[in-house]
Formats: sequence, structure tokens, C-alpha cells
Amino acid sequence: MATVDAGVWHRFGSRTAPALAKRRPARQRLGPGRPIPFGAAVGPTLLVLAWVIGSASGTVDPETLPAPWTVASTAGELISDGRLQSNLLTSVQRAGVGLAIGVLVGLVLALVAGLSRIGEALVDGPIQIKRAIPTLALIPLFIVWFGIGEEMKLLVITTSVAIPIYLNTHAYLRSVDSRYVELAQTVGLSRWGFIRRIALPGSLPGFFTGLRLAVTIAWLALVVVEQVNATSGIGYLMTQARTYGQIDVIVVGLVIYGLLGLFGDLAVRAVERKALSWRQTLGD
Repeated sequence: MATVDAGVWHRFGSRTAPALAKRRPARQRLGPGRPIPFGAAVGPTLLVLAWVIGSASGTVDPETLPAPWTVASTAGELISDGRLQSNLLTSVQRAGVGLAIGVLVGLVLALVAGLSRIGEALVDGPIQIKRAIPTLALIPLFIVWFGIGEEMKLLVITTSVAIPIYLNTHAYLRSVDSRYVELAQTVGLSRWGFIRRIALPGSLPGFFTGLRLAVTIAWLALVVVEQVNATSGIGYLMTQARTYGQIDVIVVGLVIYGLLGLFGDLAVRAVERKALSWRQTLGD
């Protein structure tokens, strides 16, 4: 779609440029406004500030939620003895492998179902069934089938990640303007040329929406599977801390999960802005 849009702009750009120039002020006036520098950090900073104020004033019970400086001290101890680094590396590896496989599976299935009626008939139904079944409900069955080792953990993450990738990519594939399909037929594009120049660019917005959800879901699934007979990982560290009543260690794990999810989302959004730089949207 990007290629087609570029050609249309090249042909009609001289006539539409003045009109677009007149519309931009209206878009800025009615839209959300200019981007705020480091805007993504404002919300988390306010949460931490509220946590600090609540702890310092005694409003927050330290037995319920330890103070930020207590959590920071605990994190320093975990780093000094190497436990945090080793368990974090294990968690990142699990989530990364499961995310990569799930994205690939979801993308392939979306292309199969989005570009073929037969593929849709075979793929879409099972995907919708899986979407309706919570991941927690599948874990007992996966344990019976695959045991309690790494294979089961990766499978849970992969199947959880593939769903949002498939749903969003498939939806945008099916919403590609039929005029682009007709134009591709007119200019004699091959099947592969149509996929590369029309289908894939047209589905990119949906893919990145699914990828943002998939990154978050990968960490959510990881939290679950690392509490099933795991011997390493942040989830395992938190499970051990729960056993011994170490609330500060649990909060350290929660903060790490939150930061990983936040930075993962920021990374995907940065790649999305680069890959979809040809779009003009309300958020630009």
C-alpha cells in the first residue's frame, strides 16, 4: 500500500498539496496537540511519586507495600549476589524465544487466512476458539501433554502471543481497499508482487498493533509459567519470596516486569513510527 500511495501522491501531489497545507492547522487545533517530550515517562513518574509520598507520610503500610527505598535496597542486594541478573536473563530468554515464535506463527496464519478463503476456513475457527479459552485453563492440559519443562513454558507463551498477531494482522489484511487490488491486477502484478507491495504494507498497522499487545502478553504468560515448577526466572524468584514472606522481593519482581513491558512497548512504537513514516495520522 505504501508503494501505491507513493505513486498516487507523485501523480496528484501538486494538486492536493495546497489543500493539505490548509487542513494541517485544523488538524492541530482539533487533534491531541503537539507531542510532549518524554511523555511516556510522565505517568510512571507520577505513580512513583505517589508511592514515595504515601510511604514517607505513613499512609501506605510498609507491611502491605514496602517503601521505594526499601525496594531499591533489596534490588541492590539481589544484584550484588548475582541472583537478579541470572534470573532476569532466564526470563528474557524465555519471553524472547516465545515471542519470536509466536509472532512468526501468528503472521503466517494471518497471511494464510487473509489471502485465501480456504485458508480462512481452516485457520480462523480454531484461532477464535483458542482466543476464547484463557491461558490458565490450558496449562493443566499442556502439563499432561508436554510435562513441566521448558517446552511447556515456551508453548504457553507462543500460543498466547500468536493470537493478537493473527487477529490484528488478519483484520487489516481484509480491510485493504479493493481499489488497490484492482490496480494491482491492472498493472499486472504477480501474486508475490501483490503480497509484497499491497498486502503486507496494508497490514503493517494491524501487525504493529498486535505486536504491542503480544509483547505485553508474553510477559503476562511468563509470569504464569514461571510459577509452575520453575527453578529460575523472575517468576521463580517471586514464588520463593512469597513462600518466605519477602514482600520487598515480590515488589522488585513486579517492578522489573513493569519496566520490561514498558520498554518493550516503547521499542515497538519506535519501530512502528519508522516503518509507517509514510502515514499521516492524528497522533503525528
